[in-house]
Amino acid sequence: MLKNEIIKQLLEENIVLATGCTEPVAVALCVAKAKETLGKEPQKIELHLSPNIIKNAMGVGIPGTNMKGLPIAVAIGVVGGDSSKGLDVLNDAKVYLDKAKQWLKENKLEVINAKDVDKLYIECRAYFNEEFSKVIICKTHQNFTHVQKNEEVIFHKEEKAQEQTNTNENVIITSKDVFDYATKTNLEELEWVMDVARVIKATSEEGLKGDYGLKTGKLILSNCDLTIRERVIAKTCAASDARMDGATLPVYSNSGSGNQGITCTMPVYEYGVQTKKSNEEIIRALVLSHLMSIYIKQYIGRLSALCGIVNASIGVSSALVYLQGGTYEQVCYSIKNMINTLTGMICDGAKPSCALKIAAGLNAAFDSSTLAISNIVVDETDGISEKDIERSIKNLGKIGRYGMDEIDQMILEIMTHKEN
Repeated sequence: MLKNEIIKQLLEENIVLATGCTEPVAVALCVAKAKETLGKEPQKIELHLSPNIIKNAMGVGIPGTNMKGLPIAVAIGVVGGDSSKGLDVLNDAKVYLDKAKQWLKENKLEVINAKDVDKLYIECRAYFNEEFSKVIICKTHQNFTHVQKNEEVIFHKEEKAQEQTNTNENVIITSKDVFDYATKTNLEELEWVMDVARVIKATSEEGLKGDYGLKTGKLILSNCDLTIRERVIAKTCAASDARMDGATLPVYSNSGSGNQGITCTMPVYEYGVQTKKSNEEIIRALVLSHLMSIYIKQYIGRLSALCGIVNASIGVSSALVYLQGGTYEQVCYSIKNMINTLTGMICDGAKPSCALKIAAGLNAAFDSSTLAISNIVVDETDGISEKDIERSIKNLGKIGRYGMDEIDQMILEIMTHKEN
């Protein structure tokens, strides 16, 4: 397969429309499939979830419910879920809210911390009297790997252990390939990305109208005499405020994360508009932002103790360099600056305060790109950066994929043992 075809496939697979935070949504999707396989509404749902799924589903708002966490997402998956909708499975949550609450009162839900599984692992077992079904989603949020009713296995595919797939050696494109695709591909093939911007802009506008989450974006924007940077950050944070606190509007996710999709899109689009860039420049910058984030995420892994805002804001920093007329070499400078700034930002679950991490990531993106445009880059002897950009990105990936495993367990331990 030609590199351009690989890159196009990466974009298609990783930029997906989703309503609500993708971890509880993926659990609801798995539950909906288990109910459909069982053929009736289950009396008991037993979930075996990887720690990363549990962590990212604990504190986030579920669209249209004014409620947070897994139980209501699971119940809506039971009473109204349609697995054919994919990550839009919760888009009618409000319609089924009363029935979902009733199901939770009358039936049993058990959540079990699964051991020795992929970082993205969802197993749903649905029971009705002596009948049961089992459905597994693994590695990506819509990747069904097992469907079973009673003793009959309807569908099964083997997935290699995480350590054996998506390793550094299996990533066959480079950051230069990413840059060239975004800046040289026929414009007609890239114009679809403006629909991504349109959808996320609508969620941003909702966040600015309502009182969602910490109101991060709304409050920043309420100040007078804002700089372009502050307006860009405010409008981006507003989209996250709305999404993480249960707004019913969908967003396009990037690498399985709506917040990464928001981060890769809104600041690039808004900066391009504020600085009066051409339609073509904005389109190419959006593709560069999304694709660079996806590329780096391949090294880190789908879910990690390293916050996804790290790779997403690195994508933004690349796009900001491009929008300021920068070269590929200067994009590399900005990426290295970002690696030496944000590496270590933890993911402590999906929640309304994620908007604060977006603000931090975007401030770093503006700083790093400003330095890069002036040909200032961290020294190759500094930290985990190296002279070679690919080795620098791989070092970031190693820390996110392997180096933070114990941190991941500690975060979950803290989150599940808070004092009242």
